[in-house]
Amino acid sequence: MHAMSTGTPQVETVSPTADKAKLAAAALLVVGGVAAYYVIKQADWIRWGALILLLLAAVATFFTSEPGKQLLAFGRDAWRETQKVVWPSRKEATQMTGYVFAFVVVMALFLWMTDKTLEWVLYDLVLGWKR
Repeated sequence: MHAMSTGTPQVETVSPTADKAKLAAAALLVVGGVAAYYVIKQADWIRWGALILLLLAAVATFFTSEPGKQLLAFGRDAWRETQKVVWPSRKEATQMTGYVFAFVVVMALFLWMTDKTLEWVLYDLVLGWKR
């Protein structure tokens, strides 16, 4: 027999219309900030202040929407994951860098030798072109 929970599950309802309105408002605030920067002919600090203020309002509006909340949650999760990473010690990092460098040098030499061998076979032996 399955045990049934007595409480009702929490269901979050999100209005797609409200989210679209918030995103549109954020976009309009960005456009308004850029327009204000170019329209205002006062001192530079007033122009920059208007631009920054409207851009901050756009960011705040965006983060109240569902996509903004999801972006914040993603950022928190990503930060938590970086806290779980076991970073190599300086010695391990130096060793691995040395291994990679040595591999690249060996691979470059191998490819150079292969190229020169194929060049010799094709041009000198097969086609008979002497340089």
